[in-house]
Amino acid sequence: MSRAKQFTQYFLSHRNVTVELINKIEEKHYDYKPTPTSMPAKDLVTHILFSFYKFANAAKHGDPTLFTQKVEETETNLQKLAQTYTEKTKLLLESLSDEDFERVLDLTNVFGAKIPTGQFLQMAMDHEIHHKGQLFVYVREMGHTDLPLFVQRG
Repeated sequence: MSRAKQFTQYFLSHRNVTVELINKIEEKHYDYKPTPTSMPAKDLVTHILFSFYKFANAAKHGDPTLFTQKVEETETNLQKLAQTYTEKTKLLLESLSDEDFERVLDLTNVFGAKIPTGQFLQMAMDHEIHHKGQLFVYVREMGHTDLPLFVQRG
């Protein structure tokens, strides 16, 4: 199995749970935050979705500047954004070659180092997993008790 296929499956095993959590957030809770210093729910969700997309886009094109570019998006419905950006990210990940995973990206301006694409994408997964954990707290505090497992297998 190609590295792209393996990584895409790994991505989806977590992203599908993230999407399930996002689907529980009603528009009336978009501004919800568990503490005064927390991001509002809408900002957390868009941060998760746009960040991984930017990681994958930079990885695919070997262009670190794509990671720092702002995502311009007019859609405001979180469920639609989750569907759109999961698909866009999935397509980027699936299109990577095994050689792409070995390519070194010069990310000294962002992370202070040159990083192999495979490691860069692992950073994207770690970032998603971290914020997905936060999203569990948000959704639980919104009153939802029927929550998915942390990762989806198969």
